[in-house]
Amino acid sequence: MNTVNTTESAHVAKAGKPTNASLDARRIAATPRGVGIGFPIYAERALNSELWDVEGRRYIDFGSGIAVLNTGHRHPKIVAAIGAQLERFTHTAYQVVPYESTVELAEKINALTPGDHAKKTAFFTTGAEAVENAIKIARAATKRPGIIALGGGFHGRTMMGLALTGKVQPYKAGFGPFPAGVYHVPMPVALHGVSVADSLKAITQLFKADIEPEQVAAIIVEPIQGEGGFYVVPRDFMQALRKLCDQHGILLIADEIQTGFARTGKMFAMEHYGVVPDLMTLAKSLAGGMPLSAVCGRAEIMDAPAPGGLGGTYAANPLAIASALAVLEVIDDEKLCARAERLGQDLRDRLTAWRAKVPAISDVRGLGCMTAVEFAKADGTPDADYTRQVQKRAQDAGLLLLTCGVYGNVIRFLFPLTIEDKVYAEAMAILAKAIAP
Repeated sequence: MNTVNTTESAHVAKAGKPTNASLDARRIAATPRGVGIGFPIYAERALNSELWDVEGRRYIDFGSGIAVLNTGHRHPKIVAAIGAQLERFTHTAYQVVPYESTVELAEKINALTPGDHAKKTAFFTTGAEAVENAIKIARAATKRPGIIALGGGFHGRTMMGLALTGKVQPYKAGFGPFPAGVYHVPMPVALHGVSVADSLKAITQLFKADIEPEQVAAIIVEPIQGEGGFYVVPRDFMQALRKLCDQHGILLIADEIQTGFARTGKMFAMEHYGVVPDLMTLAKSLAGGMPLSAVCGRAEIMDAPAPGGLGGTYAANPLAIASALAVLEVIDDEKLCARAERLGQDLRDRLTAWRAKVPAISDVRGLGCMTAVEFAKADGTPDADYTRQVQKRAQDAGLLLLTCGVYGNVIRFLFPLTIEDKVYAEAMAILAKAIAP
């Protein structure tokens, strides 16, 4: 397990070093406000689940770079793999001069993803790029234009990613019009009065009023919505989508950018459903902090674009590929799927127990270590204020938490799966006081 020297927490900022406040003033002057900052603290170093700012203060990191660090900050095997690749070469542009490591990683992902059919994998740089290319591949394979997405879903900040995203603030506001051919239906969330039947009825209505199913290329879905609030797609809804896609020749795209690589207690969240998607988008924890994304899918579908139709200058960056190969090794060696299931269940048990003394907790949900707690007022309306208070109390005590949800009333837990037991216990003590002060 990735270990940490706790004496690092005694390190303090030296005289003359920049402070968080001085750096934040420089940021405001030098960078646009559109790049929002979650915490105005500036990282100096990090290891596993701990982070130290420029003033020497230690934090327990329950954000993991937004689910990028399932294997923690600076895992020794990942650092070693990147270092070894640095000694060889840092860039050739894979589509100009390729290298074996990318082929090896593609082979491993093809074997690990759900389904025993022939698969192929293409690599890109960001999650948004993976989504863009999944849509391109789906349209090339089906010769159809339409795409169906779910309300509350998040698929990136590019124009097509924004078109697919079902959350206006802060992502879509002021940036339209967006690419045509994208349609949204409600995500089934029983807590908010939307049933599986309601969502399926909305698709039926869409086929009657807006687009015939024979013109729909794909349905894209996150097994657990990330920015949308960590709502878990009901099993019967996912199975109904698969049946619907098969009926009409529509491709099912699983956006596993946030849910993949052991986060949910399975290597991929779709394994919880017994449903095999036609295409999958992957990124975030794929490369342990290095920029890498992928689209994996049925071989005949992936081969639909002509040579030159897919690619990118930095796609399959050799340093990121080396890191990703090490990530897969760490997940296997350290049994992170089982660890995610154990820690996630422990967290949900604690949150559920706290509901008895915290009336503001309206829901606890998740799979594995992709867990969330939602807060509401006495009348059932979302309570974003209480959520922010919990986040602030935790930060003041040295625990970094991320919020999400259409109403900003959800806290999501994304700590590294490699977190040490003693650090996890410390975080739970902080969290208990932050939620029930």
